[in-house]
Amino acid sequence: MIRYDPHGWFDHFFDIRGTLLLEISVRVLTCVAWAAVVVAFHLYVTPIGIPVTIHSLVGVALGLLLVFRTNASYDRYWEGRKLWGSIVNETRNLVRSGHAHLAGDRELMLQLVRWTAVFPYTVMSTLRGDAVIGPAADDLRPEDRVELLTSQHLALHAAQKLTQILRLAYKKGLITDHLNVALDQNIQQLIDALGGCERIRKTPLPYAYVVHLRRAMVIYCFTLPLALVETFGWSTVIDVALVAYIYFGIEEIGVEIEGPFGHDENDLPLKDICDTIYKNVYAIADLSDPPRDVDVQGL
Repeated sequence: MIRYDPHGWFDHFFDIRGTLLLEISVRVLTCVAWAAVVVAFHLYVTPIGIPVTIHSLVGVALGLLLVFRTNASYDRYWEGRKLWGSIVNETRNLVRSGHAHLAGDRELMLQLVRWTAVFPYTVMSTLRGDAVIGPAADDLRPEDRVELLTSQHLALHAAQKLTQILRLAYKKGLITDHLNVALDQNIQQLIDALGGCERIRKTPLPYAYVVHLRRAMVIYCFTLPLALVETFGWSTVIDVALVAYIYFGIEEIGVEIEGPFGHDENDLPLKDICDTIYKNVYAIADLSDPPRDVDVQGL
């Protein structure tokens, strides 16, 4: 995610990074080249202009389609951010309560903190399809780390470990039935957030809608010079460049933000969020530099 000052117009007005200009440049330049060909043919060979009425009507419908496209994409982006906000809150609550009630068994409390810190990294890894689980995994026992990396689903494995820790704490009498249910509810909320993120990642916008929108945009932009050439002459090239830039840019923004969990510059800063959780949960548990030789029996 690119940080910027929303009040500073000229600070980022001419930026290229993160603006998708490079992504749409080929499409826009192709439209410009085609417009130049149309104008030259119209002026020096034979008139080929068409009435502008059709493009005026189609432009309204195309604008509505683009609005729906960007709104649907931003809904996915914002829902993804809310789900990660839920992960932040639930991990903090889990460690806050665990630190207070498991204080009598420091080793068990350490395991709770470590697996809680690992969980968001495993969610990020699951969503991105890699095995990068951050610095939190370095605090696990070597055998636990190997078991995690070889598991079928990293995030579910981490959640299962948290459940096992609560079960062991309950068996030791450190937490009551009511508290066990309350803490397990935090883990359930983490799983729910994970499922919501996976739903966004694995469910793109309907194929038919995307294809129809793109076909309509191509047809509109490549026939636009025919509608403008009689009125604007060589200025048609500039007009088509402006329209193509706006239309293709809006559509590409929708593509960019509909999948907010990747590595692109406009995606959510998952690594920063995970690092924040990692620091927060250790700070809550008063573990600025936790030991790594903890061995909890029964996990």
